[in-house]
Amino acid sequence: MSEWWTYTLTDFLLFSARTYYRLFELYNAAVWPLQLVTLALGAAVLILMLRGGAWSGRVVAAILALLWLLVAWAYLLERYDTINWAARYFAVAFAAQAALLLWTGVIRGRLRFDANTAKIGAAFVLYALAIHPLIAPLTGRPWVQAEIFGLAPDPTTIATLGMLLAVTRPLWLLFVIPFLWCVLTGLTLWAMESAEAPVAPIAAAIAAMMAAWKSRSRSRLAD
Repeated sequence: MSEWWTYTLTDFLLFSARTYYRLFELYNAAVWPLQLVTLALGAAVLILMLRGGAWSGRVVAAILALLWLLVAWAYLLERYDTINWAARYFAVAFAAQAALLLWTGVIRGRLRFDANTAKIGAAFVLYALAIHPLIAPLTGRPWVQAEIFGLAPDPTTIATLGMLLAVTRPLWLLFVIPFLWCVLTGLTLWAMESAEAPVAPIAAAIAAMMAAWKSRSRSRLAD
């Protein structure tokens, strides 16, 4: 038996990059034209974050909770589970994130947007909506393999991080699952030697630093 330290991430990969991206191609074809709906919902999230208002946080939380559930079921359970046995556990985590969004944002109404940081959060959402899908053609893959907000986990997670950055007070419990997913997807893509491997981890790192800065600034003002 080989020593454990001789293994690399690639040794634990259960599928090839070709199989992984082909899954998105089949997924996009199966759910079309749902992409138009999820992108429209993403645009609504972006507008509500920038406008603010008493009910904007509740509506945004409800939209994102719905989309996290959609990704959990339509992608992780129905598709990704066919090539990765761990996908069912990822689906549970995504469903848990949806529940947290509903409880914190819809029921308790704790998502109130800060005009000072809403634009920064909006940049994350805009990236998830308009730029992340471009990674496929920019890296030589066909458009049909693009990862779309509200259907694919990575852009949905990045947009959620942006929303969390836009609220007045960092809600750290809501960051946990998105952070973990960013690390996990980064490692998976790195093992596949994909060019976009650093994207989600970098987004998580930026979000963590900005949320920590906001939390520290609020503490100083309170003192």
